[in-house]
Amino acid sequence: MAARYELLVFDWDGTLVDSAQAIVDCLQGACADLGFEPPSDERARHIIGLGLMDALRYAIPHVPEASYKHVVERYRTHFLARDASMQLFPGVLDGLERLRQAGYLLAIATGKSRRGLERGLDQLDVRRFFVASRCADEGFSKPHPGMLQAVMDELAVQPGSTLMIGDTTHDLDMATNAGVRALAVAYGAHPKSQLVAACPEACLDTPAELFEWLAANT
Repeated sequence: MAARYELLVFDWDGTLVDSAQAIVDCLQGACADLGFEPPSDERARHIIGLGLMDALRYAIPHVPEASYKHVVERYRTHFLARDASMQLFPGVLDGLERLRQAGYLLAIATGKSRRGLERGLDQLDVRRFFVASRCADEGFSKPHPGMLQAVMDELAVQPGSTLMIGDTTHDLDMATNAGVRALAVAYGAHPKSQLVAACPEACLDTPAELFEWLAANT
């Protein structure tokens, strides 16, 4: 039977990399350093996957935008101190290898900066798996379809042959806006109830379930 999908596009933080709690902690730490009230865990988790300005406007609406650059500087200091310790979720490396050997095109669409993604690809030794990637600082933030559209255009793959895989409603909404089917994972940033309400193809609870589903359904 012919493969249902040709292109599998993964989100990064909270989908491939176990970094969601670190992002929350670093944002809260940055705010505390500057004397601003830190956002709640729930509010900070909601912004994972968004571009920088959209994320800050939602997470810390009580902070003047003129202070955002200082929040970003402190956030980056906290994040870089933890960056090298962040790891892929268990089973992700083997799962990506199986997908590559099966002949799928693998790509990334992430709210990270290009510099942050490039650093992560090398630190985690996964650059070899991905034939394309787009970051939030290269165009529109999720849930705008721009990142997905750019990846599909680069690889000459149609929306009907593309599957977006992510841990936030921003990922799922981006896929809908691009006319692409989506698969949710509930082990990352957003609660499962929110993900299911966005009507993905499925919502998987562990990386093992994710790669099992992909093997059986793509």
